[in-house]
Formats: sequence, C-alpha cells, structure tokens
Amino acid sequence: MINIKGYVIQEEIFQGANSSVYRALRQSDNQSVILKRLREDYATAAELLRYRQEYAILKNFSQTKGVIHAHGLEQHQNMPFLILEDFDGQSLRQLYAKQSLTIPHFLSLASQFCEILAEVHTANVIHKDINPGNFLLNPTTQQLKLIDFGIATCLPRENPILNNPEHLEGTLPYLSPEQTGRMNRSLDYRTDLYSLGVTYYELLTGQLPFDAADPLEIVHSHIAKLPRPLNTINPHIPKILSDIVIKLMAKNADDRYQSALGVKHDLEICLTHLDRLSYCHFDLAQQDISGKFHLPQQLYGREKEIEILWQVFERVSQGLAELLLIAGYSGIGKTALVQELYKPMTAKRGNFIAGKFDQFQRNVPYSAVVSAFRNLIQQLLTTSATQLAQWQKKLKTALGPNGQVIVDIIPEIELIIGEQPVVPTLSPVEAQTRFNLVFQNFIKIFCAAEHPLVIFLDDLQWADAASLQLLTVMMNNIPYLLVIGAYRDNEVSATHPLMVTLAEIQKTEATLQIVTLSASKNIFKCMYLIIRFL
Repeated sequence: MINIKGYVIQEEIFQGANSSVYRALRQSDNQSVILKRLREDYATAAELLRYRQEYAILKNFSQTKGVIHAHGLEQHQNMPFLILEDFDGQSLRQLYAKQSLTIPHFLSLASQFCEILAEVHTANVIHKDINPGNFLLNPTTQQLKLIDFGIATCLPRENPILNNPEHLEGTLPYLSPEQTGRMNRSLDYRTDLYSLGVTYYELLTGQLPFDAADPLEIVHSHIAKLPRPLNTINPHIPKILSDIVIKLMAKNADDRYQSALGVKHDLEICLTHLDRLSYCHFDLAQQDISGKFHLPQQLYGREKEIEILWQVFERVSQGLAELLLIAGYSGIGKTALVQELYKPMTAKRGNFIAGKFDQFQRNVPYSAVVSAFRNLIQQLLTTSATQLAQWQKKLKTALGPNGQVIVDIIPEIELIIGEQPVVPTLSPVEAQTRFNLVFQNFIKIFCAAEHPLVIFLDDLQWADAASLQLLTVMMNNIPYLLVIGAYRDNEVSATHPLMVTLAEIQKTEATLQIVTLSASKNIFKCMYLIIRFL
C-alpha cells in the first residue's frame, strides 16, 4: 500500500490499466476522500496533462449533483493525484453483477442516467467512457454519480484515428462505431448515447450485446452487426423498452436519439404506463430535440466510387493484388473516399497503413512508404509478447541475412528483429535488385488471407523516382495486397514520371484501375441546402 503525506490510505478500491483508486482519510479535517493516481512511478507528458484536464473538467461540475466532485489536484513524489469526494457509492457493475434489475428499478436508474448525461452534454463535454463501472450508486440514498472523466473532451467533435483495437480510448465493449476510428465519421456527444444504450442492454439482460475474445471481432460487431433485441433474450423485458435501447445503439449517429432528455422522456412514458408496459406502444423520440446543428457525415454523390472501392478490396481479400488510383483536384474528397474502406476492411481483419508525399521532400527516397510501414511496425510493437515473438520469427525468416536492408530505411524494425549483420557492398544496380527482392519478401509477411494489407499513398504527383520504381515492385504479384494511390490529375501531364510509371505497370500483368473524382450534382445540392439553412 502506498503512503501519501497528509492522508491515511484505508483500502485500494480499484486498479485499472493506468490508474489506481484508494479510499483514504484526509488528516487535516478527518474527512473520507477518494484518491486517484497513476499506477506507474513515472508519467508521460500526456498522462500528466490528462490528470490536469480531468480536474479542470470536474471543477466545472462542482454544483452538479450527478457528477463526482473534485476537491483538488495534488502531487506526491512528482506524481499527480486527484482528491475526489467519497459518497459511499459502489459501481453498478459491482452492485448488479450477480442480480438482475426489476423493470421499475431500471427505469428509475435509467432516467437518472439521462439527467446526468444531459447536464454533461449541456456543458459541451463528451465523456467517451460511459459504462456500468463509471456510474456509482449509493445503495442507501439511491444517489447516482458519474465518474472517470480521464478521456473526456470539451471539443464539440473529434476525428478518431485508426488504431489497434487493444489501444483504443474507452472501454471496448461499450464503444460507439465512430469511436473505434473505423467508420470514417467524426465523434460527437452522441457517442455517449450509444454507450448508454450498451449500458442499458447489459443492466437489463445481464450480458453484453457484443462479446468476443478477439478485440477486432468486437470492433467489427459494433460497426456491422445488429444487437439481438432484448425481449428475445428475456421475454419479461417489454418490447417498447427493447426498442428504446436498440435505437440508442443505432450504427449511424443520425439514427440514434439526439439528446439524453429525449431518451428520458420516452423512459418516463414507460414508467407512467408501467402496469401495461408489456403491450404498450408509442412513437419513439417525439420529444427528442438536440439543440445542436449537425451536418450529415455520409458521403453524398460517391455511391458508385465507394462500390468500386469495396469491390476491389473484396477481390484482394480473395488473394489478388491490385493497384487503385484515385485522381482529382485538391480537396475533392480523395482521402475521405479511401477511408470508406475502413468498414469492410475491419470485417476481413485487414491492415491499413498510409503515407503522404510532400512536395518539399521530393529528394527523400521512399518517404511516404517508409512513413506507412513505420506506423505498421509501431502497431506491432504494441501487441502482446506472444504475438510480437511470432512476428519476429516471420520477419527473420523472410529477411534472412538481409535484414539490414530494411533496417536502413525503417529503423524501428530493429526493435523487433534485433541488430542485423552488415550486408555486402554491391554495385548500384545489384544493390537495387537486392533491395527490390528483400522489400518484396518484407511486404509479403503482412499480406495474408487472414489479414490483407491496404497501403494508401497520397499525393503521388510529388513522389520521388525511387518510390515510383518501388510502386512497380509492389505490384509484382504479391497476393492479398491493395495499393491505393491518390494524385492531383490537374498537376500531372502525360510525360509526368507518375504517368510514365503507370504506363509501365499497365504493360505487366498487374491489375490497375483509375477512378477520377469530380464535384457531383449531389454535392452542389447539399451546399445549396446548407447555405439556405444558414
């Protein structure tokens, strides 16, 4: 047990991946408090900032009954710790782990959830980690409080990045589809409403809507699978209540409830008609007013291009290799189109890496390719020791005595395969041939039926000569590989090095397809409607 000056630690009540939580007695006033501190004896700048941000957010809720109050932020041995109120609460996960809620009790608690979440969202805060473990209930007073604002944000929306499912922010079984970073959609306060739906689902049925040992399978379920209706799991759950929860868990944020108060209104109708709830029916979300302006986030006028993209990936996932080029003016939506691939790629357990060429780094060979594979190697370094050992074995076998060839351009690979022997010095032509062969073997490791590889190279009009030659190498019959390149067609001519390279690739057996984007009528229509609305 730790020792903190000025406090008598009584018990450890929670230990998470990053933080430990203790109940303590503050000696200055003999008051019981909760202390939250980092588990490690050192902290990164990001972790220190997170504690300061959490304290700042909680201070804004000092007059809010439904949010845990923060008494202060102090330091012990240069490590921050939060001092929080102790109101004798227990998490709903602890209280109801082995017992089911009655419908009246659930409706009472669920209504309180909505009140608390409405206050949080009114303050323009997105919690991002709503789950039964973060709601505390005092069993005596029935007071409910929301805790753990460690990853909360005050931004109106965020753009989550594609990341390893094991390292996503939040609690994986409760994440909204957009919070996984694989939906090509921004994240706003409605992500909390999805997580609230999962919380309701678990409290009512005693089980999660999506549960699997593989994190990627859970991510795919959030994105693509429909939850089983609650009344089919437990026939005692009224259908109207099941419908409310299922609406909260809609994949598209625009199809969910748009406000916590809208949910509360429907729950109160259920409570009013409790005696005949089993056959009660009414139109949902009639009083669901968000008070916030939202632009639809789906791509309009790109249905044909998205279909082409998905078809190409489907062929690649069956064992083919293809090169897909997306041409169009700057800002036309090339990157947004490519990101529509996240959803089908997750279903096939594919890996997606991306790099971008820079017009001021044309003299740096392989810059975008190296950037893309560095990201992949960093993902591998975050996997378990067992998985990392498997990748180490595959890499050493494929690279043999030529590992240094890859280390020279991707130094991070040395963290996996260790220090490599010096390779013999060859003539420029022989050295290039060796590099091409070794790089092909390197890429093949990541291209397999169980995990196809997608490489997205943006701004190809600025690619250096070495990268363009490497593009030809990558398209030399490597199964389960999809290379997507984007370029500004108004900046390349028939004699541009990129077009010359593409002409050479077309002479081979490689499959190449070019999709040209133009501003569609639907886009102009949407712009017109937005201007009229404003």
